[in-house]
Amino acid sequence: MLEINAPRTVRVGGWLAVLCFLLVVWEPISLGLVVSNGLSALSIRGVPAFAMFVVRIAVTAFGLAAGYGLIRGLGAAVAMAKAALFLSGGVDLIVYTTSFLPSNRMPGDTPIYVAASLAYHTVWIAYLYRSRRVREMFGD
Repeated sequence: MLEINAPRTVRVGGWLAVLCFLLVVWEPISLGLVVSNGLSALSIRGVPAFAMFVVRIAVTAFGLAAGYGLIRGLGAAVAMAKAALFLSGGVDLIVYTTSFLPSNRMPGDTPIYVAASLAYHTVWIAYLYRSRRVREMFGD
């Protein structure tokens, strides 16, 4: 039986391999560190902190699925990765510009963190849109 969205055998390399590593390995590790360091804030910050943890877990899980899809060569993985990066950037902006979660940033450093996050996510989204390798592998 022919599966409509059957995974292809793909060889992920170059910048796409870096993006897959970031989505599948780095983001979950980073989330684990953030959540483990911020658990004590739940008693002080309450529901908003809990909601932000839940949102971050959901966005990270979506990114993990997108990265795994890229590795497996699934056709929808590129669109999922774009969405995951967009969502991750949005969550970063909320975290950096609100007081829902505790922060150890120095006063005045928030614009630097916001700019770095926007640059990071914008570069990866642009890569997914413009990469010849991605177009050849996934037909986008």
